[in-house]
Amino acid sequence: MRVLAIDPGTSCGWAVRHAAASWDSGVWDLAPRRHEGGGMRFLRLRAYLREVLDRFPPDLVGYEEVWMHRGVAAAHIYGGIVAVVVEECEARKIPYASVHYATAKKTATGKGNADKAAMVAAAAARWPRVEPYDDNEADARWIAETAAIEFAGAGDRGGGAAC
Repeated sequence: MRVLAIDPGTSCGWAVRHAAASWDSGVWDLAPRRHEGGGMRFLRLRAYLREVLDRFPPDLVGYEEVWMHRGVAAAHIYGGIVAVVVEECEARKIPYASVHYATAKKTATGKGNADKAAMVAAAAARWPRVEPYDDNEADARWIAETAAIEFAGAGDRGGGAAC
């Protein structure tokens, strides 16, 4: 089962879990450039998202669920990113689900309050590679892994409820 995961933010982590050992992932820079309005981040996101959805059509899209933000601007950006993601999923009839951030942290480290360094270290231990992980990319991989376990029953660590 292929799962696309999104870690919403201006530095937007994304990961495609093709299978337990086969991945594509990275970070999209959604920051508006000079002389651009704030809405450009959502247009940029839509272009990146469509490219990944066309290249790797997923069976499920998971995104990080966050209930509290450091400020109003962060909440608006998060809501806009999630809106673009779920709108694209609805248009393509792709199932989607939110994954609470603490659940992804627990999948990665066994602790629901793990910090960024622990999440990166867990990703590097689970999926070794030469270049270091960005914390957003690491989070996206753990969101994908958690979604596969919880929603699709396709995870390596046991089953979950069917979507």
